[in-house]
Amino acid sequence: MKTYAYRPKNVCPVEIRFCLDGNVVTDIRFTGGCNGNLKAISKLVDGMTVEEIESKLRGNTCGHKSTSCADQLAVAVREAYDRENGTEC
Repeated sequence: MKTYAYRPKNVCPVEIRFCLDGNVVTDIRFTGGCNGNLKAISKLVDGMTVEEIESKLRGNTCGHKSTSCADQLAVAVREAYDRENGTEC
């Protein structure tokens, strides 16, 4: 199991940390942002696979932004998984 840190773009949190074991994501922590909402998202997707998180959260937007904290989590876990498995472009 490996811990990853991701700097999200165009959202309030300054960092997303999580553990990746194969394609299973656990221990998700956001630094900054809407604390209650982000803790809830973290609990709801804890133990899901990268693919499950992407299917539920990818493309979610916040207000007028083209992304959201949830969308950035999906981006982060995919990027980490691809890096881990040597499929990063």
